[in-house]
Amino acid sequence: MKADLTVLAIPAFIGAMGAEYLWQRSHPVEPGTRAGDYQLADTMASLAMGVGSLIAPYVAAKVLDPVTPGVGRHGRTLLALGAATAALTTVGDVVRRRLRDGGLPEPQTVPADVRAVQEELAGIRLGPAVDPGRRAPVGPVFRKAHAGLAVTAVASTALVVSTTWAAMTSGKQLFERSRLDLGTGPWAWGAAILGWDFIYYWNHRASHESRWLWAVHVVHHSSERYNLSTALRQPVAEGITLSVPYGLLALAGVRPSLIEQARGINLLYQFWIHTEAIRKLGWVERVFNTPSHHRVHHGSNRQYLDRNHGSILIIWDHLFGTFEEEDEPVVYGLTKNVGSYSPVTIASHEWADLAYDVASAQSWRDRWSYVLRRPGWAYGRRVA
Repeated sequence: MKADLTVLAIPAFIGAMGAEYLWQRSHPVEPGTRAGDYQLADTMASLAMGVGSLIAPYVAAKVLDPVTPGVGRHGRTLLALGAATAALTTVGDVVRRRLRDGGLPEPQTVPADVRAVQEELAGIRLGPAVDPGRRAPVGPVFRKAHAGLAVTAVASTALVVSTTWAAMTSGKQLFERSRLDLGTGPWAWGAAILGWDFIYYWNHRASHESRWLWAVHVVHHSSERYNLSTALRQPVAEGITLSVPYGLLALAGVRPSLIEQARGINLLYQFWIHTEAIRKLGWVERVFNTPSHHRVHHGSNRQYLDRNHGSILIIWDHLFGTFEEEDEPVVYGLTKNVGSYSPVTIASHEWADLAYDVASAQSWRDRWSYVLRRPGWAYGRRVA
């Protein structure tokens, strides 16, 4: 197995951050006026998340493989848990709705408001009326139990889907099914790097347009600073995400080892664009992703939201309508910032909000909308 390029590059990462820090010291500005300046707590949080992202895949394999259907021995247990909690949640929905709307009527009775309409339409006399003001209270124990079942049902279903999808679409799995093999020559390397970059664009874009995927990716956008240390603030929960599989390249004949190397090259390229020290790069801006383009991507300004998703090439954004030029000063971070340097909070805050929304939802449509629709939809609904 070849060494991970991102691990090999760690000394270069540290050296580049040191050089950027020295540049900032030699180009001083008023304190607090340059978001690219290093701040100890923020930098340490980014480094901690970087280390966590390197460890996470090994931990995820140990934790997720045993519960992956078709792979681990507990896969069926997870499927059963999802089905059982989904059924119980549905029953709870019915009971909660009945209690909220006035309880179950007595036998041979009709609620007064419904009875009046039915009598008018049918011209007949119905049974005794039920007082529409009568309400059966929904107790706190029932509410908590019902919310817990809903969250468990959604989480277990998402886990089954994501782990099964990852297992079915791995590069190794798909390469074994392919009749093509591009070898290890220049064309194979070109296909791997260009193909990874194209698929990355769509996965990165989806990470901004689906709440579930955003809960993973939001880690990278959580800093209100923008320097080379921000590049290392990487997600730790990619094992439970859903994406266009990079393994598709294997079907085109790209060997899994080259796919992995393309991943490393892609990540290495993204490191240097996280800086304010480099402004504009002339003609390079038309083809490649640059610090200017990526500053836009990290902006919370309204005009910059969900723009410039490319990694190495910016042409994908031009082609698919997500490009935005940097013109006004960039405000980094989230539309509602985390307000913490704790790696645990940074990694989990959006998951906690997502679980809260799922728990408070009253229907399956709303639950899955909170998970799958745009983050802005969920935030807007919560405010409304």
